[in-house]
Amino acid sequence: RKSQIPVIADIHFQPKYVFAAIEAGCAAVRVNPGNIKQFDDKVKEIARAAKDHGTPIRIGVNAGSLDRRLLEKYGKATPEALVESALWEASLFEEHDFRDIKISVKHNDPVVMVNAYRLLAAQCDYPLHLGVTEAGPAFQGTIKSAVAFGALLSEGIGDTIRVSLSAPPVEEIKVGIQILESLGLRQRRLEIVSCPSCGRAQVDVYKLAEEVTAGLEGMEVPLRVAVMGCVVNGPGEAREADLGVASGNGKGQIFVKGEVIKTVPESKIVETLIEEAMKIAEQMERSGVASGEPAVTVS
Repeated sequence: RKSQIPVIADIHFQPKYVFAAIEAGCAAVRVNPGNIKQFDDKVKEIARAAKDHGTPIRIGVNAGSLDRRLLEKYGKATPEALVESALWEASLFEEHDFRDIKISVKHNDPVVMVNAYRLLAAQCDYPLHLGVTEAGPAFQGTIKSAVAFGALLSEGIGDTIRVSLSAPPVEEIKVGIQILESLGLRQRRLEIVSCPSCGRAQVDVYKLAEEVTAGLEGMEVPLRVAVMGCVVNGPGEAREADLGVASGNGKGQIFVKGEVIKTVPESKIVETLIEEAMKIAEQMERSGVASGEPAVTVS
């Protein structure tokens, strides 16, 4: 009750802690029907307590702790097994006129996970919480989560998400925010558009992109900055961005809102971009552009 942010309890093994979490004022409670003994026998009491306190329940089915009866039936944690488990538990709550429910059917394999959520979305109207569970270390888990969430969210499937990484929780949040921004589901903040490795590059675009990103860290306005290393795609990308540079032959053309405002030596590119970015940010803030936490994309 004293927390400044909503607290969601994640309950396993002991049903008594479901009641304790509800009584403690948690914003919501996740229950794992696969590893709470005699969970089905407690649904009536849980539904009553949750309804009395206005506490939503998430039925969180997980491939790693699927009910053994379903494992025996399907042989492994298939999409069908995950969905059957979730809908069975939901039906028990429905019998007691409780429908303040959210459902998740997580799996560590993005393909199985995506198919499970598609099946689930076709069979119920409950809000769905997306997650690739135990997705792995930061790089691998980011890729797996982005692939799965991108597929489902682009189809309109999913209401909340959890990026699950073997990394500090703040990294999970950064990845989740970036996925939502990339899909246009969250307002973009700072975005860096920059070149990949390419034989046409005439400057060290890796170094330029890193230095510009570091120099603009903390910027909270929706600003797109293009850091381009050649004259093929460079001018076009720079022209489309709020601010950009097309580099070549030891110099860079600086674009602001599609227009070339100056040409500077390569040694001055980073300094100039940062100066111009600050000017644009000040103008945006004066104009009342919404601010928020920055996120950076280097593509």
